[in-house]
Amino acid sequence: EKQKEDNNSTECSEPGTMDLKFTSSRKYISISVPSKSQTMSPHIKSVDDVVVLGMNLTKFSKPTQFFICVSGVFMFYLIYGYLQELIFSVEGFKPFGWYLTLVQFGFYSIFGLIELQLIQDKRRRIPGKTYMIIAFLTVGTMGLSNTSLGYLNYPTQVIFKCCKLIPVMIGGVFIQGKRYNIVDVSAALCMSLGLIWFTLADSTVAPNFNLTGVVLISLALCADAVIGNVQEKAMKLHNGSNSEMVLYSYSIGFVYILFGLTCTSGLSPAVTFCSKHLLQTYGYAFLFSLTGYFGISFVLALIKIFGALLAVTVTTGRKAMTIVLSFLFFAKPFTLQYVWSGLLVVLGIFLNVYSKNMDKIKLPSLHGLWKKTMEERKTRTLSQTV
Repeated sequence: EKQKEDNNSTECSEPGTMDLKFTSSRKYISISVPSKSQTMSPHIKSVDDVVVLGMNLTKFSKPTQFFICVSGVFMFYLIYGYLQELIFSVEGFKPFGWYLTLVQFGFYSIFGLIELQLIQDKRRRIPGKTYMIIAFLTVGTMGLSNTSLGYLNYPTQVIFKCCKLIPVMIGGVFIQGKRYNIVDVSAALCMSLGLIWFTLADSTVAPNFNLTGVVLISLALCADAVIGNVQEKAMKLHNGSNSEMVLYSYSIGFVYILFGLTCTSGLSPAVTFCSKHLLQTYGYAFLFSLTGYFGISFVLALIKIFGALLAVTVTTGRKAMTIVLSFLFFAKPFTLQYVWSGLLVVLGIFLNVYSKNMDKIKLPSLHGLWKKTMEERKTRTLSQTV
């Protein structure tokens, strides 16, 4: 019996175990604490870290994180938008929007693989089925958006993409169960009305509409509205990194597009055309993809830290700036209706930022301001009566 007790004691003393054994007369408890090196695995240590282009944003305060992300989004995506319009200004390139997306996804996959090799933890945390869904939505967003430029002018395409604030809010309600206040809804309505007014002005001054282009950009808008919420939910649930998200979603999307182009015989004409214009296609496409990759890294960081709705607000402001630069660098007709519609969009952005910061900087809500005004009016009326 003594030997049996010794054996039980030896079993319980193994490192990293906690055993509770009962006999007829005694209870044995052995607790061992693992060494420091075994306490946490590397990926658990950095679960909450948000690393963008080798820079750990978690070391900074929230306002600094927001400033860095917004600066990165604006800087890289403004260059991205200029190069995108420049590529489609090449004569004869407009029918090859899907091939440009294929090349873009290929570069994104390479960039994501390189970045993933530079981080400590290289394991995939988000399930493959989730990535297949995200890749499909990414293909729909970017592929349909690029293809629509063959049918619509660039400012009109950007204006349509800016309208995704409302679908993002709807997606947030159904996918993540979110609830938005009256200020968020008012912001979305202001932005949408301003963008619609902008589109009407564009159709009057420079009519270049095509039903196919409208359908394509509308489908891209729906996919774009869903993808932000899906990415936010997946990254928060599984603690996935930005480089992992980019690598797997775009590499799977590359396979999707390659299969589609092969089945529709759209690959050979595109390769033939681009081989005759190497610098204007592949050269610009490389810079276009590089700036887009840097931009999407900052967008994903913005989604992970501040949520999908604020990320959409920032990217919408960036799109408005892209439209201004498009008028400056590429010859287009102009009307003052663009200015008024743009100011309405800016008002929507202001309302959204106001809503997000009410609690942080103790700003009064619109309902509170209205209630306070009514109480002051009642008090004034009562004093006059007395």
